[in-house]
Amino acid sequence: MFTPLLDVLLISVLATPLVGLIGRRVKHERLLLTVYITSVLIISFIIIPTSYQEVLWGKGRVAINSLPEEAFMEVDKLSIFMTVTLFIVGIASSIFSAREPGRVSVTGYYTIFLGMIASIVGVVFSGSLFTLFIFWEIMCLCSYALVAFRRERWEPIEAGYKYLIMSSAGSITVLFALSFLYGLTGTLSIPYLTASLLDSQGSPILYMSLLMIIIGFGLQAGMVPFHTWLPDAHMAAASPISAILSGVVVKIGIYGLIRLLFNVFLSTQNAWQAVLSVFAVLTMFIGNLSALFQDDLKRLLAYSTIANTGYILLGLALGSQRALAGSLFQILNHAVIKTLLFLCAGAFLHSTRTRSLSEIAGIRESMPATSIAFTVGALSLATFPGLNVFWSELMIITAGIESNMSLLSFLMIINLALSAAYALRMIYTVIVKKATSTSRKAKEAPMLMLLPVLSLAAISIIIGVYPSPFISFVEASATSLKP
Repeated sequence: MFTPLLDVLLISVLATPLVGLIGRRVKHERLLLTVYITSVLIISFIIIPTSYQEVLWGKGRVAINSLPEEAFMEVDKLSIFMTVTLFIVGIASSIFSAREPGRVSVTGYYTIFLGMIASIVGVVFSGSLFTLFIFWEIMCLCSYALVAFRRERWEPIEAGYKYLIMSSAGSITVLFALSFLYGLTGTLSIPYLTASLLDSQGSPILYMSLLMIIIGFGLQAGMVPFHTWLPDAHMAAASPISAILSGVVVKIGIYGLIRLLFNVFLSTQNAWQAVLSVFAVLTMFIGNLSALFQDDLKRLLAYSTIANTGYILLGLALGSQRALAGSLFQILNHAVIKTLLFLCAGAFLHSTRTRSLSEIAGIRESMPATSIAFTVGALSLATFPGLNVFWSELMIITAGIESNMSLLSFLMIINLALSAAYALRMIYTVIVKKATSTSRKAKEAPMLMLLPVLSLAAISIIIGVYPSPFISFVEASATSLKP
């Protein structure tokens, strides 16, 4: 009905409660569901190169016209790129979830989890803003439910409500912007909108729509000053959900900006470049400065996510193809390392029952494998050469210099120094400091937690050592955005 990949995911979501029922009957509900969801995601990942060869190796984009004109699907290299990033994070989070979410409904958790994955694929495969908005709302509803899933505790409930209110405000803002665009052009099809507005000189309504799009999608991305929901949601959610929120859901807000700014609003590029530059600088500084003063490990990582949103927005603000490719590469790299770090934080929390960085000092003695993987992620966050994040941040900085916007590159370098400061503090606390009474009692994480953590650390090293094919992939994805 939609596309092969999305059809498989939607059918799998509907089948998840039945698998859970069978699992309860055989008294292995959690194990069966973990195997089922992970298998679905791996099969879906394999479907990508086999079902979309025409996109990967041939045409820039392929439209699926089985739906009405205003609700059709379209797949291009950017869609494939975002989907690959999603499945890397999703598979790791699914395996890690074998030890989560505690005493809550396992079947309900996995059903909503897979529903969120399917809805994200729907967002990135949408060729119309109508279908994009529908799948966007489903994604948001699943996200709210997963943040507040541990409903026996006050913290997730409060964070979920805050996320619901803030994100709903962003969705309403986007909806109004879409209504204005429809009034201007009579269509919500992205290719038709692009063609209609490509030579537009711009009306007040067009610029109002532009600002509302930046605010609406920027809110989901954690852009300052609309970021206040993000630290609470990331901190309160189960660790695999924090990982997928930071690694993917936040990035979908950025995807919305990329898709519209570089297609629909290309004629107003000078205007949105200036606006995004301001938002990017504010987001970088607020995120990094806030992270410096955090003791709660998950809250620190959440503020780091806000800072990295600033780096990605800066690449978009620069506007060049190289800067855009750098931002896309940063989306992939940050998704990998932030998933790694949140899952390591989840392993520490599983073993020590605390999120306090000071209380898990010296935990390397009790959890050496997790600590090594955590160190790899933190070094990458600190822009250590030879690890993945170094290359994407270097691309953005050099793109700024090439575009005669050296001031923005300089401001990013200052922020990278701030990021390195708290990343090195995390390493020092975990690896160098003497063990506390809490960390001495810890035990190494179970194998189902270690497997995704060590795999993500390996991916970070592989990209860092051999970045060329990944850079080619993001450059091709950036080029596919050309109208």
